[in-house]
Amino acid sequence: MAVTLLFLIVIARLFYVEVIASDSLQQKAIDQWTRELPVKAKRGKILSADGKVLAANAPSYAVFVRTRSVKNVDLVAETLSRLFGVDEEDLKQKINKKSTSEITVKRQATRTDILKLSEYDLDGVYYSTDNFRVYPYGDLLCSVLGYTSVDGRGQSGLEKVYDKYLGGIDGEILYEADLVGTDLKGKTPTYTQGVDGLDVVLTVDSEIQLITESALKKVIDEYSPKRASAVVINPQNGKVLAMANLPSYDLNAVPRDDIQTLNKLSRNALVVDSYEPGSTFKIVTALADIEEFLQKNPKAKSLDYVFSSSRYRLVAGGKIKCWSTHANGKHQNQTLSDALNNSCNPCFTDIALSLGKETYYKYIKNLNFGKVTGIDFSGEATGMVLPESAVTEGDLARIAFGQSIAVTPIQLAAAACAAVNGGYYYKPTLVSEIKTSDGKTVEIINNAYSKKAVSSEASKILASYLERVVSEGSGKQCYIEGYKVGGKTGTAQKFEDGKLSQGKYVMSFMGFFPSDNPRYLCLVTVDEPVGGTYGSTVAAPVAGEIFKGIINAKSIEKFE
Repeated sequence: MAVTLLFLIVIARLFYVEVIASDSLQQKAIDQWTRELPVKAKRGKILSADGKVLAANAPSYAVFVRTRSVKNVDLVAETLSRLFGVDEEDLKQKINKKSTSEITVKRQATRTDILKLSEYDLDGVYYSTDNFRVYPYGDLLCSVLGYTSVDGRGQSGLEKVYDKYLGGIDGEILYEADLVGTDLKGKTPTYTQGVDGLDVVLTVDSEIQLITESALKKVIDEYSPKRASAVVINPQNGKVLAMANLPSYDLNAVPRDDIQTLNKLSRNALVVDSYEPGSTFKIVTALADIEEFLQKNPKAKSLDYVFSSSRYRLVAGGKIKCWSTHANGKHQNQTLSDALNNSCNPCFTDIALSLGKETYYKYIKNLNFGKVTGIDFSGEATGMVLPESAVTEGDLARIAFGQSIAVTPIQLAAAACAAVNGGYYYKPTLVSEIKTSDGKTVEIINNAYSKKAVSSEASKILASYLERVVSEGSGKQCYIEGYKVGGKTGTAQKFEDGKLSQGKYVMSFMGFFPSDNPRYLCLVTVDEPVGGTYGSTVAAPVAGEIFKGIINAKSIEKFE
């Protein structure tokens, strides 16, 4: 009985070794009798929509030491220290620590470095091909492109989001070794070829990006704000044509030794930061008002009712007032179009309170506030929308003109696109397709519209009102003779540590053209400009310059 049991145990063990564990044991044997050197796959390029290379590679090398193959530790440590600037004593200790089979001495070594290394016949020292990421345009689009780690993996921005496409699969060179890990002389290494990464093609147009950053640099020079940002989107499909945050930094000289500065400069505020939008949010209130009016008056072409001429509204024990004194007949007999022109807060308070929070919140939800847009970028914020059940009359009155609510710039821009493009909400996108290095399309990134947010009729009326804001009202500094431009200004006092911060403002402008069939929408935000007074004087001129640049670059003719 005992012999039979022993025999069964032996049979079971043989079955386990030969069948169940054969693959893993074979791999362990290969690992024990071979040593491998990685061969870095070429990282895919990042290209603009118009074919400009925004991120590419420069050839480089990586240098390694096989500790068990080193015969003269002092010579190897001294030579590598001299050639690559590594600490000699530290390297010597690592080599003598035989439990570590391989040490990386230098990454991104140049061809000149390797030629010098080749002059020495150092046992246990090897090198393999590597890649060094280069950005031909330096700081252009830096907060969007992001950067890679020293070992060539995506660490931030689109480099990280699309790393699975860009990174490729590394190859390797296998060397046969003895039991203690020393390379066997006379054995031919085995080379396993890697798979290069795929190219990522952006929706961003390099010309429009350059125009946008140039316009922002001017406002930085004039007003010295903490930050100036702008996004340009095609309202007809949600494609981001430009996205810029200044100040910026050179992607070829990432300040890795200053994490605080790096985090600040690499932050894509348009996607990851929230702010109280102020008067640019009035487009949401106006749109809700128009839509509800049209549902009751389906044949109407405009809204002709008139708001109270009082400068004040008393709501829930608080006073809401207009920026204007209403003296000398100003802001009298205002229609909705007039109220947008004059950016008169009490009129929008009237609208929200008359609609009620249930109806008003329907439009906040339809335009996707309080949720991520789904843009293909990591760390997107949701903004801050008070739960409908918790909203007081005072909250609703202030949300109507962009207070007591926080949005991200990309949320507001995407909602504005839907508000003026016929009512179609698109998920904004930064990447259009994935290609092989020889130009074959592997994957198309779809950006089909998500939903119908409002009616085409309401959208058309709002766009015409916003065109008047630019031609006659607070947005006049974005007016371009011969072109139909619409827009809305915003000046929002910053909310910090639970209270309004005195003297701290975010000034903004949302503009689009042609207003009757928009192809370009731009949102500009300027955070704490020094000496600036209103979004109409600080942010609107930036959008105007961007639009003029686009008109010239794309040879867009005046309307008849």
